[in-house]
Amino acid sequence: LEANGMGNGIANDDHVTTANISTVLSLDVSSQNISDLTGIEDFISLTDISCYNNTILSLDLSNNQHLIYIHCSNNNLTSLDLSDNLNLQTIYCSENYLTSIVLSSNLTLYHFSCDNNNLTSLDLSTISILLTLDCSYNQLTTLDVSQTGLTGLLCTNNLLDSLDVSQNYNLVGLYCSNNNL
Repeated sequence: LEANGMGNGIANDDHVTTANISTVLSLDVSSQNISDLTGIEDFISLTDISCYNNTILSLDLSNNQHLIYIHCSNNNLTSLDLSDNLNLQTIYCSENYLTSIVLSSNLTLYHFSCDNNNLTSLDLSTISILLTLDCSYNQLTTLDVSQTGLTGLLCTNNLLDSLDVSQNYNLVGLYCSNNNL
């Protein structure tokens, strides 16, 4: 952050000045060997964040109200609460250890990829405009996509014993192999 003009002018001291980050719209700290994103809450204008390929254990984005894009794949996250991020359109949180994800207020979500996690349930009941969903390689036993406008669904390698896509009239791609269907 220091090298990008967001620091306090002292190299390697891990401090940034709030005035330097409060107007930042986009932040890419991917593949930087980061384990902690404490302070991300002060990036109050962020619309997109990429922090994939790190070792982040927790991610609190509740103060980042303007986010539309999140890419936090390949970290060590076990839970993700995005209920305060009302403008989200795209979420990539694949290849973590997620056992829960809260999306209850994400009415504008178009693209959601949560494959390769430990999810046993996924509540999409409030998301009607979701176009693409990749929830493959989880432990899902049920999946209700009846309220979505999906065009693409990947749910391979789960524990699904039924899947009703009869109301998904726009669906052009469906991959559901290696389940109990």
